[in-house]
Amino acid sequence: MTSIARHTFDVVILGAGAAGLMAAIEAGRRGRRVAVLERADRAGRKILISGGGRCNFTNIHTRPDNFLSANRHFAKSPLARYTPADFIALVERHGIAYHEKTLGQLFCDASAQQIVDMLLAECTVADVRLFLNVKVESVQRRGSLPAFLVATQNAVFAAPALVVATGGLSIPKIGATRLGYDLARQFGVAVVEPRPALVPLVLDGAQHDHFSSLTGVSAAVRASIGKRTFTEKLLFTHRGLSGPAILQISSYWNASGGPVLIDWAPGQKLFASLLVPSSTHRDLAAARSGLRAALPARLVDRLLEATAPHNFTNHGVAELERRFHAWPFTPAGTEGFDKAEVTAGGVSTDALSAQTMECREVPGLYFIGEVVDVTGHLGGFNFQWAWASGAAAGRAV
Repeated sequence: MTSIARHTFDVVILGAGAAGLMAAIEAGRRGRRVAVLERADRAGRKILISGGGRCNFTNIHTRPDNFLSANRHFAKSPLARYTPADFIALVERHGIAYHEKTLGQLFCDASAQQIVDMLLAECTVADVRLFLNVKVESVQRRGSLPAFLVATQNAVFAAPALVVATGGLSIPKIGATRLGYDLARQFGVAVVEPRPALVPLVLDGAQHDHFSSLTGVSAAVRASIGKRTFTEKLLFTHRGLSGPAILQISSYWNASGGPVLIDWAPGQKLFASLLVPSSTHRDLAAARSGLRAALPARLVDRLLEATAPHNFTNHGVAELERRFHAWPFTPAGTEGFDKAEVTAGGVSTDALSAQTMECREVPGLYFIGEVVDVTGHLGGFNFQWAWASGAAAGRAV
């Protein structure tokens, strides 16, 4: 019979990802005895695969408007108290070379492993204990201290503070589970239904059939839903649409909403030459010629096949112009959590303190990172949320 080891700590953190490690570092620096329990065989697995293996670890332009949540104000406090400059200072202190790729996105020059090694080094200095290959079997809360008992196959961990940093449901192949949401519900904490975010969109029916031959073709566009607009690249896939503009807009799209509108040439007048009084050619060939100056030829052909005007009167040309700046795609769905970079929804921010990430009704219980209903845009914002929310909890436990 296997004996059950019993450990007592000041803080037990579930999850050795970005948020969990940051919370551990901050708590350990304050002299707290910290245990981090990780289901996988190594820490920071999602960090390692991020940014093409170079980790887009923050964005210098981070502001609250870069995040979506049922409470759009919740992220303000954590983000203000742990900024991109704070994390950059940590990176520089460890001598990690980095660069700005585009739009404020910072990447390691070499490898994402450098970020994981940095965090683990900081954990070592802070005397944090890391337990790998640990599957949580149950969590109990009792009236006396230590309040929380975390049972695993071979051990029980007791602590007055429990920090849940288990992540969301995105990329299940690296071990995503529902544990964080299940624990929230166990303790009566509301959960906003999780959904895939920063995820490719799927087309079906006539739209899929018409554009499926464009797999691999990309264009710089403006994608919009309601008041949300992103100007980046769109990429056609064998299933539908991807690329940064689509990943960004996917976080705001839902199956009951309206279409995604694509502006194929933001700020340009595509058909102005057809309206010149001296123009002798107002026909499909002239329209195609003009469009190919702005868009890939194969894309031009497909778009004109779908929307060639009946005639090239001024009204017909104006309607064509309008169509190319508000082209509607009606997705059939997304490619799901398998292809989603993050999870939207999660533990309701109404239940948490924005200053500490602690549950208002369950003292000693904290939720941080992706498991919380705060989701960043593409480009390093989700890592900054992990650092900020982790620091807030680590400074409070």
